[in-house]
Amino acid sequence: MTDNNSYTPPRVWTWDKENGGAFANINRPIAGPTHDKDLPVGKHPLQLYSLATPNGQKVTILLEELLAAGKDAEYDAWLIRIGDGDQFGSGFVSVNPNSKIPALMDHGVSPPRRVFESGSILVYLAEKFGAFLPTDAAKRTETLNWLFWQMGSAPLLGGGFGHFFAYAPEKWEYPINRYAMEVKRQLDVLDRQLAEHEYIAGDEYTIADMAIWPWYGGVALGRAYDAAEFLDARSYRNVVRWAEQIDARPAVKRGRMVNKANGPLEEQLHERHDASDFETQTQDKLEGTA
Repeated sequence: MTDNNSYTPPRVWTWDKENGGAFANINRPIAGPTHDKDLPVGKHPLQLYSLATPNGQKVTILLEELLAAGKDAEYDAWLIRIGDGDQFGSGFVSVNPNSKIPALMDHGVSPPRRVFESGSILVYLAEKFGAFLPTDAAKRTETLNWLFWQMGSAPLLGGGFGHFFAYAPEKWEYPINRYAMEVKRQLDVLDRQLAEHEYIAGDEYTIADMAIWPWYGGVALGRAYDAAEFLDARSYRNVVRWAEQIDARPAVKRGRMVNKANGPLEEQLHERHDASDFETQTQDKLEGTA
């Protein structure tokens, strides 16, 4: 659809909270808390406050991969329902003043240390436990190259293409075309890289894969925005190969479930406090439908 109604911006923009489509109720032009609410703290040093969006999945995938690799990375994961405004509680804002998931507190150091922004959390945990971030200078640099590529590129996929294709109140041709072109260019960047390498940054599975896979693997596997056909995602054969390879990893399957609050009940683990929770605390078990 082409929008023939031109828009003339006012001299000074004012916020209209009724105009914004899906998720408009959680967006606002100011920072800071809206209410007082302390965050829960569990038994482990690492306390994660998150939701299983692509940015949230990055961190839980890494934590589960660290545990699978024998690292002492046990953690408590607490569900932050962004649709209900949990991210604007005073406790959450004290951990992440930007009010975005994921947010992490490390109580294993003194004083306890906050870590926010998903890329920062990935680097922090990889360095803390000595895994999934190469120590070789060249390989480390290449891994960080691709990690920061994701941090800069994914907003054009999620906030750009995803918003206008799936969530905007009306379908407008110009922004959909604009962002579809950019997402396809990004997929081509990945496809060319993966034509020459098994993993994103080379021959090692790293935090770069864990950062990129929830976003672009989701597109390749048909899980994002119902847009795989529209974007001809299957034509990016190297991305599909890589996405399926990552998807098959047991730790990735577990990481996708943590803090998940939609989809099949057997895939939802709202909170995670122990490895056994995957067997006993998924929503199908808690609601007696298993």
